[in-house]
Amino acid sequence: MKAWKLFDKRLDNRGGVVEMVIWQLPEADAGRPHGLKYRLVFARQGRRLVGYDNERGKGDHKHIGDKQFPYVFVSIDQLVDDFMTDVKQHAGEKQ
Repeated sequence: MKAWKLFDKRLDNRGGVVEMVIWQLPEADAGRPHGLKYRLVFARQGRRLVGYDNERGKGDHKHIGDKQFPYVFVSIDQLVDDFMTDVKQHAGEKQ
C-alpha cells in the first residue's frame, strides 16, 4: 500500500513561498514512529530559509538557513505551528 496525502498547501508568504506536504504512511517504522512523512519549506528566491522534514535515515529535524537541528514531533497541528513560528522569526533575516 502506498502513502496518501493528508495535507498539501502552497502559499505566498513574507516575500517567499511556503509549501507544506504531509503523507500518511501505510506503517510506522523506526525512523517515523508517528507513521507520517512530511516536508515543510519556506523559500525565497530559490533558497530555503526554513525547512522541516523527516527524510529517511535522518528522522524528524528542521533546517534554519544552512544549519540543521533535531525536531521533536508531537502532532500535525504542532508541526505546522512550530514551522510557521520559525517562518515568522526567520523570514526577515539576511542569510
